[in-house]
Amino acid sequence: MEESELDSSELGTYKYWKEAYTKEISNFEDHGDPGDVWFGEESAFRVIDWICKCGIDKDTPIIDLGCGNGHTLSELAKEGFTNLLGVDYCMEAITLAEKVAKSEYPILKFQVFDIITDDVKNLGSFGLAHDKGTYDAVSLNPENAKENRRKYMEQIVDMLTDTGLFVITSCNWTDAELMRHFSEKMKLKCVIPTPQFKFGGKVGSVVSSVVFEKI
Repeated sequence: MEESELDSSELGTYKYWKEAYTKEISNFEDHGDPGDVWFGEESAFRVIDWICKCGIDKDTPIIDLGCGNGHTLSELAKEGFTNLLGVDYCMEAITLAEKVAKSEYPILKFQVFDIITDDVKNLGSFGLAHDKGTYDAVSLNPENAKENRRKYMEQIVDMLTDTGLFVITSCNWTDAELMRHFSEKMKLKCVIPTPQFKFGGKVGSVVSSVVFEKI
């Protein structure tokens, strides 16, 4: 059965993120507010905790896709990880992340990179790739969402080492849907448990966090 696409949203457009991060840069410069933690801090810390306990070396190359203000990488740096790169297709997000990290986490590296159109070979190879919300944004784009999702998956596989892990958190796709999407290119390693709720007799989660590894 062919997977249905999500309804398009402004959250899938470059214009939205450019405006959002321009505002967050201003907020940070005015009163030191680094901006939102997307999907909430609890969701972010569950994933960070899993990465810290999964057994990879602290010098493993890690990339954060759609890094935004760099929150995930800052937390990983706090835990002792040393080889960290954040990428985002929005220059304003990179500007914000650099400003936030500058004094406390100068080891963090950031660069503008569009995972749909840019060449991943220019980034190098990574033992772990993390995504919280970027695949969602790709899926919500009003133009070519299905084709861009396919391109995204190919790029993930190409940037990972042979033993590389891919950790993805989504608020638009369920665990089962993410497994279907990525099963052609990767195999499931585990699902990171998230709090569940019950509504109308059905059990669900607000967010889904799934870990894959290369086949």
